[in-house]
Amino acid sequence: MTHPAQDRKVAIVTGSATGVGAAAAIMLAERGCNVVVNYTRSKAEAEETAAACRGKGADVIVFQGDVAEDDSCRAMAAAAVERWGRIDYLINNAAKTKFNPYENLDGLNADDFLAIYKVNVVGAYQMVRAVAPQMKKQGRGAIVNNSSIGGVTGIASSMAYAASKAALNMMTQSLSLVLGPEVRINAIAPGAIQTRWLQGGMTPQQYQDFLVNAAAMVPLQLVPTAEQIAEALVWFLEGASVVTGEVLMVDAGLHCGRLPPTSSSKASWDKK
Repeated sequence: MTHPAQDRKVAIVTGSATGVGAAAAIMLAERGCNVVVNYTRSKAEAEETAAACRGKGADVIVFQGDVAEDDSCRAMAAAAVERWGRIDYLINNAAKTKFNPYENLDGLNADDFLAIYKVNVVGAYQMVRAVAPQMKKQGRGAIVNNSSIGGVTGIASSMAYAASKAALNMMTQSLSLVLGPEVRINAIAPGAIQTRWLQGGMTPQQYQDFLVNAAAMVPLQLVPTAEQIAEALVWFLEGASVVTGEVLMVDAGLHCGRLPPTSSSKASWDKK
């Protein structure tokens, strides 16, 4: 189905050069949105994502900017309004971590915490603040924060990252009180995802072993793909019309507890 340019909704997806952000941007383009593809360093990958979005019929802005900087957030929102006159959707996907075992307390310092919070919490807040006036003016809008199961269970790439996602979850609930009734805001809390992000903390063999082991201990017996996580993000934008302030676990059932190991367990991390 084609959508005339003037009829297309507008979505901003932060951190959308690769992974879940790229999958969400392409999915939204396919569903009739013009898209702002945002990146900090991955320019080549951002251009590839933009090309894929254009292939779905979308008009695209490729925007280099760090959400930790408020000027970049405001400029990103302004670019969308100048180009298309509207902002319908925001996905706060940009995130930062420092891989560190929980028992290694000396592996994180104050600067690590501040750098992670500046992107994962402050950056998300600044993006919401940047788009909210236009959404309120339009009388409608939807925002989804890509959080983490680590913000609920405490299990994540590092303690600083988990703490930042817990803060993001509470901020999502708090923002729902001031953005309504025009704007809905929700969050999803994925567990492990098959992306470059996860691979960044492991060797290739460690990554393969992790996928098999992680799939074996969750009810759905899989490690979700970026596209599967993007489906949940897009659902919160396009559906869920009476849901706001919610944090939804999108983790193949990890939050329900771990399955006991059995010889008949059929782990299949590439299951669709």
